[in-house]
Amino acid sequence: MRMRRGGQEELAALADGSLDPERRAELEAQIEASPILADRLAEQERAVALLRGAGDEVEAPAGLRARLEAQRSARTVRTPRRLALGGVAAAAVAAAAIVAVVVGSGSHGTRFQAALGSSPLAPGASGEATLTRTSSGWRIHLDATGLPRLAGDRFYEAWLRGSKGVLVPIGTFNEARNVTLWAGVSPASYKVLTVTRERADGNQASSGEKVLAGPVRTG
Repeated sequence: MRMRRGGQEELAALADGSLDPERRAELEAQIEASPILADRLAEQERAVALLRGAGDEVEAPAGLRARLEAQRSARTVRTPRRLALGGVAAAAVAAAAIVAVVVGSGSHGTRFQAALGSSPLAPGASGEATLTRTSSGWRIHLDATGLPRLAGDRFYEAWLRGSKGVLVPIGTFNEARNVTLWAGVSPASYKVLTVTRERADGNQASSGEKVLAGPVRTG
């Protein structure tokens, strides 16, 4: 297949990515229909790869060499800024890695478990809780059965209780299946986990309507 005048230069431009997009589609269609043009393009692409990798030691068509040299000069002008941005990116990656290490190290601390038993208010209820230390606090996974869903102004609230009877709220929920709670106090000191029924009445203290309770032990 014959190419229009300047076709060799267009092949070089296609190989190094500088060909006009409108002409690119037409030329690629010609190449697809012609094994000869496909071979010529492959030669140009090999020349581009070698020239970019080895510089002046590689033989390449004069037009292609001139174009690549111009691109290389433009890249050289932008190099300081690229290096600066690269340094920022590298620093960001390093910082992210440090954060990951810190968070990861905090998330593998001692785990605690709690087997929760029922109370007269919920005789058929039972549940389990796993308390895991993280850098943000203690993440608590609670899974219980036998408790009806509460809605509207009614809800459940979980607590950790210390040896002196101090209650620390650790979260509210409507249904006790697959619940995630958070505590800012250690279960090593607050060793009892309880769940109560509550109402949105403006009183932040426990209602005392306990439906689940159990000691927290080292897992």
